[in-house]
Amino acid sequence: MDAPTSRQNKVARLIQKDLSDMFQKFAHDWLPGIIISVPTVRISPDLEYAKVYLSIFPPEKGQEVLEQLNGIIKEIRYQLGQRVRNQLRKVPEITLFIDDSLDYIDKIDNLLKE
Repeated sequence: MDAPTSRQNKVARLIQKDLSDMFQKFAHDWLPGIIISVPTVRISPDLEYAKVYLSIFPPEKGQEVLEQLNGIIKEIRYQLGQRVRNQLRKVPEITLFIDDSLDYIDKIDNLLKE
């Protein structure tokens, strides 16, 4: 797999920043007690698709929150488009995933302690 271009990195950072802000406000208003952050965004070379990885706290609510967000993905993309309309010609299609890298790190850490 090729390394991302500087354009891909800029678009990924822009989307990451705006989605983080949107999800913080969304969680605060609609999902009290839940924190959503966006640690990673990966953009396809043609800038058509974005894989957005979410870190959801508490983790046991992760799948439920992900399903709720996937239910309103068109609204999320529209709101993102309103925020980035001056920087991007076209808003990429968004696919949401749960970022399990912290769980993976914990698992390895626990295995090393044994």
